[in-house]
Amino acid sequence: MKQKVLITGASGFVGFHLIEAALAKGLDVYAAVRKSSDVKHLISHNVKYVYPDFTSVESLEKELKEKQYDFIIHAAGTTKAKNQDEYNKVNAGYSVNLAKAAANHGSGLQKMVFLSSLASIGPSKQSNELIKENKTPEPVTAYGVSKLLAEEKLKELNLPLIVFRPTAVYGAREKDIFIILKTFSQGFEPYIGRNEQELSFVYVKDLAALTINSLFTGDTANGTYNITDGNCYSRYDMANITKNVLSKKTLKVHLPLPVVKAIAVVLEKGYGIFDKIPALNLEKLNELNAVNWCCDIEKARKELGFNPAYNLQQGLKEALEWYKLNKWI
Repeated sequence: MKQKVLITGASGFVGFHLIEAALAKGLDVYAAVRKSSDVKHLISHNVKYVYPDFTSVESLEKELKEKQYDFIIHAAGTTKAKNQDEYNKVNAGYSVNLAKAAANHGSGLQKMVFLSSLASIGPSKQSNELIKENKTPEPVTAYGVSKLLAEEKLKELNLPLIVFRPTAVYGAREKDIFIILKTFSQGFEPYIGRNEQELSFVYVKDLAALTINSLFTGDTANGTYNITDGNCYSRYDMANITKNVLSKKTLKVHLPLPVVKAIAVVLEKGYGIFDKIPALNLEKLNELNAVNWCCDIEKARKELGFNPAYNLQQGLKEALEWYKLNKWI
């Protein structure tokens, strides 16, 4: 009999790749989605859909009791919200409700994996320094604050829990970093200021494979892990790789920070009329302009056997080929 895994946020970018990795591992996949979610891209995948109510611990307990999941991967969340309370409600509150239901149900749950974010502890203010798991948390966005709150509350519960803090995740179907890649493909290469930056990335297939493999670590691995591809990159590496793969030339422009801030203000006001959040906003600038996002992944290597298969060159080449094939660029 196949083991059952519940994957929340299943209709999203990371969720799609988690589903593919779980099916390849022979798991019986239950995809948690909203009834309004677009799941056309999952039609060919052998999954069962469930529609949990994350606002109710009681309802979640009933779901867990009925399905008797062996594993839970909580990848659902929001990256765009109007204020801190809304971020906290979705990213922390709903996560805690699910974890409480799992703890209260007392089922045979073997492992719960929570996909947090490196944003929960924030960037390093020092260059040439690797961010470790025990870094003092200093999130620079409301999103990061909400993820940190979720981590803290989840750790208070008695669960076989793994927390992953992936850095910038990219790959086929991703839409935010894709905006930057598309800009490069159109011949424009913009930067904020001229400060040196150290960046990190993780290819979505590596994150998905690690997440699924971690379900089977038993008691040997419980804790928090920073996740990147193990490399540090300059602010120009992504553009240089993209230009090489696409055989493109670009106009490189360094925009002064005050100018970008002004643009972000205009976008926020414009999008606010339609009750939406723009991809570029004042808070996002705190992340985009940070000095150092490089991480030490030795803990994940040692305890989880994490050995990323893709560096940025390999991952971008595969992702850009997908974007071209599917006419995104």
